[in-house]
Amino acid sequence: MVLYFSGTGNSRYIAKRIAEKLGDTLFDINAAIKESAATAIETTDGRLVFVVPTYAWRIPLVVRDWIEHAEFAGNNKKTWFVMDCGGEIGNAAKYNIELCGDKAFEYMGTAQIVMPENYIAMFSVPVREKAAEIISRAEPAIDRCISCIENGERFPIPRNNLYDRFMSGPVNGLFYSLFVKADAFTAGEKCEGCGKCVTLCPLNNIALVDGRPRWDKNCTHCMACIAYCPTNAIEYGKKSVGKPRYTCEKTLNGGK
Repeated sequence: MVLYFSGTGNSRYIAKRIAEKLGDTLFDINAAIKESAATAIETTDGRLVFVVPTYAWRIPLVVRDWIEHAEFAGNNKKTWFVMDCGGEIGNAAKYNIELCGDKAFEYMGTAQIVMPENYIAMFSVPVREKAAEIISRAEPAIDRCISCIENGERFPIPRNNLYDRFMSGPVNGLFYSLFVKADAFTAGEKCEGCGKCVTLCPLNNIALVDGRPRWDKNCTHCMACIAYCPTNAIEYGKKSVGKPRYTCEKTLNGGK
């Protein structure tokens, strides 16, 4: 089974590539989190592949918590983590190993896939042509992941130096406490009240009030709301003003 969490489509694209090649079932973690229901998953082939974005050099906190609370039936649960990122995953493997220990999974490794940057709340995102180049360069790395999983092999051990340990350790905690807030999200005059942001938010943190989106305080900074807004009406304070909006689907479909 290939399970994915995705804000702007990078992880979903990789997960679909893996599932199609392996003939595996796709499982949408976004939908499971949004439904807020107890989840029981049957791993009939004894294989779990988690495809997730990198949030501050680890898997997203909401994904870790969901995995911790979900029930995974079946035996011999070999588990691979495929993490896409704009730059690097740090020492994320350490925490994935710990998570596997908590869940009695057999850890099979953590792989890094560099995909287009999407964290518009802090960084610039690439224009479509540049994003397409980055995705094209990622294809061989995706194929290598598929080969390892298909053959039941462990991923190569990722880099683990002092910088990686610092970023995945203290910096990760500071990131969530200092930066992951919804306060700066606003919808401007171009907002048509379509409610797409409400539908896409995995944490049900957005509601339409008098036809306009309003953000509460339970945000994971997945950037789905701002990236998929059909009128580009949403901003994140001044940090997103004038920047292109990135989604994997628009990049691969020529901007449509």
